[in-house]
Amino acid sequence: MNWIGIAIVILSIALILLELTLRILFGFGNPLLYLGDAEIGYLLAPNQSVKRFGNRIEINEYAMRSPKFTPKPSTKRVLMIGDSIINGGWWTDQKDTVSELIARSNNHLEVLNASANSWSPRNELAYLKRFGTFHADVIVLVINTDDLFGTPPTALGVGRDRNYPDRKPPSAIWEVLDRYLLPAPKLPAELTQIQAEGGDRVGINLDAIRQIRDIANQNNAKFVLTITPLLRELTTGSRDYEITARQRLTEMTQTEQIQFLDFLSIFKSSDPQTLYRDHIHLSPSGNRILSERIAQAI
Repeated sequence: MNWIGIAIVILSIALILLELTLRILFGFGNPLLYLGDAEIGYLLAPNQSVKRFGNRIEINEYAMRSPKFTPKPSTKRVLMIGDSIINGGWWTDQKDTVSELIARSNNHLEVLNASANSWSPRNELAYLKRFGTFHADVIVLVINTDDLFGTPPTALGVGRDRNYPDRKPPSAIWEVLDRYLLPAPKLPAELTQIQAEGGDRVGINLDAIRQIRDIANQNNAKFVLTITPLLRELTTGSRDYEITARQRLTEMTQTEQIQFLDFLSIFKSSDPQTLYRDHIHLSPSGNRILSERIAQAI
């Protein structure tokens, strides 16, 4: 065998070992997949089981980050609905999501987790209109400050934005190259226009929250609304437009008599840096406080 043949063999072996390492240790090559939806915008593809960066992620037949479920005797069913705060993303193992922490805190609770990254109240309302409340006794809507400015649901990013893939990559190596090294693909101009929505976004999202509350009432379910702040709000403080939006939310909950948990004041009693893993998502310590307070409210 000449040196060219030897080099090809060595390169092939190296690529195989790299592919296996990326798959086994990090879960590359097997990302969570998304489905586009005309009303919801997008949701996690049903019936997925993946492991990313050592964390197990299970998605059931209703696109929830929850196991398959059937009614259990002597349990109270809680439906949590929200965005990446309760979904946990790739950085949270299934057993460490907020919904699982709440379920483990009380054997008489069954907690479902309907969520997806970057959902806002309009996505969440559309999900409930599509799937219903699953006969939940309690519905807990978890939002963060940014969600008050959420734009209309759209499927335009699915399969185009690399954070919302709709098919498996050809290999783990290709996923790493595409995700971290190659330029991001250009997104449709229509998506940019939707994300630049004008008008009273806060008012539209507050109305979506009211409609979610109405769905809970129509189905004889208790409704609990919670909001988590951005890390910046706990350190340098909320910006003027955020203060105004939060005031409108608080006034709405008082007028509508909605049970409301605002974690801006709750988190101020702790060291903010220990509660967050980045500017918006909570650390295990933050998740623990969030789950404890929600469990008490339930």
